[in-house]
Amino acid sequence: MNRREALALLGAIGAAPGARAFAAAGDLKSAAREAWLYGLPLIEMATTRARALTGAGGAVRAGLNAFRHSRDLATHESRGVTTPNNDTLYSSAWMDLTKGPLTLTIPATGDRYISVAGMNMYTDNDFILGTRTTGGAGGTFTIVGPGQAGSGPNVVRLSTPHGWLLARVLVDGPDDLPAVRKVQDGLSLKGPAVPPPPAYANRHAPAAEYFASIARLLAADPPPATDGALFARIAPLGLTAKGAFDPSRLDAAAMKAVEAGVAEARASLQALRAANPVQGWTYPAARLGFFGQDYNFRAAVALTGLAALPPAEAMYMRPMGDRGQMFTDSGPYRLRFEAGRTPPLDGFWSLTMYQPTPEGQLYLVKNPIDRFSIGDRTPGLKTNADGSLDIWIARSDPGGERSSNWLPASAEGPFTMSFRAYLPRPDMLDGRYRLPPVEPA
Repeated sequence: MNRREALALLGAIGAAPGARAFAAAGDLKSAAREAWLYGLPLIEMATTRARALTGAGGAVRAGLNAFRHSRDLATHESRGVTTPNNDTLYSSAWMDLTKGPLTLTIPATGDRYISVAGMNMYTDNDFILGTRTTGGAGGTFTIVGPGQAGSGPNVVRLSTPHGWLLARVLVDGPDDLPAVRKVQDGLSLKGPAVPPPPAYANRHAPAAEYFASIARLLAADPPPATDGALFARIAPLGLTAKGAFDPSRLDAAAMKAVEAGVAEARASLQALRAANPVQGWTYPAARLGFFGQDYNFRAAVALTGLAALPPAEAMYMRPMGDRGQMFTDSGPYRLRFEAGRTPPLDGFWSLTMYQPTPEGQLYLVKNPIDRFSIGDRTPGLKTNADGSLDIWIARSDPGGERSSNWLPASAEGPFTMSFRAYLPRPDMLDGRYRLPPVEPA
């Protein structure tokens, strides 16, 4: 090899992403930041799965490829998934398609709303079965994984070998619970026996442990080819699409850069959740529920709204308070729908109260009347003489005629709300209809 060839080779090595990383810590920090956010949905899915399948001391509570039912509506004690709704009962099954397809049976529900969402491990809704897409007659469906033959009745495909099947069935008050539980009993999932999943790190883990778990998750559930540019950008970290990661390559200086990138990623999550309000509300992005290459948005949703449905199925709106999307005063606040101006939809609507954790996860609020949401199915809801409808939001009972329409806020600390509109019509989906603002009364 002559001197010119040697210099060319050294130049090529110097241009390689891994070499640049160790020459410039900033590249490695940026790679770690982007990789941490990219992997967060995988980590949150694995954490949620572990929580669902194991009990105290790691004892097995439920197996893969089988439904586990929540038999009561969510309350302030429900902490399995962030931002739970108080409208439906959940039935959940964690899928493993590595041994072959699964057979899903959905019972007939008639006019009762049901959705059964099949999410891949990257939190995209690969398919949704139920009222909007397949109707209320139920049916039998064959769920196939990557590279598997599409044989069997009503084939639907999951894009990763593992995933989450989450059913939501509408409940019209406490007296309706027995009927909904019967619907849940009619849900079934059958397939080959599979071993339980291994343990993975959670989002609080040290950087090396976190990225090692992401590598194993990538190997178990390979990313789509369309994420190739991302893996080229994070190559300095040594994390590949095939699940390779060797922390021993990173010396103390390199690990310091990695940890700085992870710290930036954690800090950025709050900003990633920010949205531009329209008339006092933030509206869901069209890509919610199927994120494509918007990895930052996907990470923010995985932390604060894991398992969100796409807008065609349900729209989630958040009101603007006196501190961003948070309210800090005692109220009362009022949400007024003028006569004939309630949301245009083919399903139902609700306004749900939440209290945030320091990391921004949202859970239902303990209150003296056990009312966690209010909506078009709330018993005793009263309209005004002119046909308008007022919803009153306050820490304490606003009293008098307002009590029937009261949504209790948390006794102390900031609070926020989520307005859900199920099966929105086109004029709500495209923005011709907008919610009225929540205003101090």
